[in-house]
Amino acid sequence: MEPSAESPNQPVESLGNQVRSAVIWRSGSQIVAQLVQWAATFLVIRILDPHDYGLFAMTGVVLVFLNMLNGYGLASGLIQKPVIDAREIRQLFGMLILLNGTLGIAQFLLAPLAAAYYRQAEVADLLRVQALLYLTTPFIALPYALLSRAMDFRLQARVNIVASIASASAALAGALAGLGVWTLVFAPMVLFTVRAIGMTIAARSLVWPSFDFRGAGGLARYGGVMAASQLFWFAQSQADVFIAGRHFSAYDLGLYTTALFLTQIFVSKFVPPLNEVAFSAYARMQHDAAAMGRAFAKSVRVIMIAALPFYFGLAATAEPLVLTMLGEKWRDAVPIVRLLALAMPFMTLQVLISPACDARGRPGIGVQNGAIGALLMGTAFLIGVQYGLGGLALAWIVAYPLYLSISLWRGLPVIGTTAIKLAAAIAPALLCAAGMAVAVRLTDGALPILSPLPRLAILVSVGAIVYGGALLLFARGVVRDLIAIVRKQPLPG
Repeated sequence: MEPSAESPNQPVESLGNQVRSAVIWRSGSQIVAQLVQWAATFLVIRILDPHDYGLFAMTGVVLVFLNMLNGYGLASGLIQKPVIDAREIRQLFGMLILLNGTLGIAQFLLAPLAAAYYRQAEVADLLRVQALLYLTTPFIALPYALLSRAMDFRLQARVNIVASIASASAALAGALAGLGVWTLVFAPMVLFTVRAIGMTIAARSLVWPSFDFRGAGGLARYGGVMAASQLFWFAQSQADVFIAGRHFSAYDLGLYTTALFLTQIFVSKFVPPLNEVAFSAYARMQHDAAAMGRAFAKSVRVIMIAALPFYFGLAATAEPLVLTMLGEKWRDAVPIVRLLALAMPFMTLQVLISPACDARGRPGIGVQNGAIGALLMGTAFLIGVQYGLGGLALAWIVAYPLYLSISLWRGLPVIGTTAIKLAAAIAPALLCAAGMAVAVRLTDGALPILSPLPRLAILVSVGAIVYGGALLLFARGVVRDLIAIVRKQPLPG
């Protein structure tokens, strides 16, 4: 695929239309793909038990750690460059192949050590099989970079939907066949394999790799900084499982990680694709701090209008939701879901900061913020784990607001906006979501004894009506912005 030269200063209208189209395709396809996966995931959770998910979480620490080094930072460097040529594409492909081959071998060798640390022999076998995942990464990361440069998320969307259907089918088949924890290993392998094939075809990116890396120093340095940032992100995002896996049983760890999965659905499934679009868009306006500041504030406002009612509603309806979606054997996860849901708004805002700083050519901000977060969150988890599952969940609520405050203090001047403007962008959604949560809790207290499903349906309906009504009464400007996005109209300044 021969890239063409691109101007970083495209007309505002053209870029605006591209961003809207990209958001619709990227986030819209993510919704479709995730609906398919969630339907299968919740069915699989009902079939498997917490012990299976605890074992899988133990392997996830090693897998996520090594995946932080898998070369997506190099791909981001290719996206960020104003102009690229065929040689740089081949060099990137060569780097990805060497890097991921090394990571696969490293995981295979580390498997027995991880099993010994967790005192679970099966962890080694799981990790050895999961090492095959690295074979697919070069065939996903390269076409991802090329398509993202062109802001063509339509083709990515189609591939993601097909891959999600294939993975969901594999997960259901494995669970019904009695494969237990191996179901959680094979389903991602199907997902990555289908995605690798589909993305390569979509981007027409099957090229001969080049292992002559002369002249690729800038790309390697940018990718190295991005990888360092991701390593610190790993340290803070996986420290809880790493620490808890040593202190808790596989059953308790399964309860915790499943509660974390529920509460992080929005920030881990919906925000990343929006960040992909944002990074590509920010890169086009990296020399205009004022424009980027305005774009960042608008992005935060739109994302929080969906995120805050999700989190507050999750906390308010945790019991009927868990019992309906997961089943009675997961009841002990209810208090953990309530606590974690209250910490996730801080995490959502936190993950929006780095893409804007990276696009401004300041990836070091994300690296330094990540180091601070790793220290704060790791310390909080070490203390919290001494008090059981509840203490581990409370660590999120105590430490994450402090981490976010430091990151905003360091990142907002680079992005080109202020804390006051950011607070003004978030305030309408925050107030309306808080009012919704109060109304839902009051309604729940007034209801007669009901089974979980009708109870959940009533509470969700009340929440939707109250939140929608509050937006129309007190935040009409936000509603107009949402309508403008859907209609592809210019947003008000």
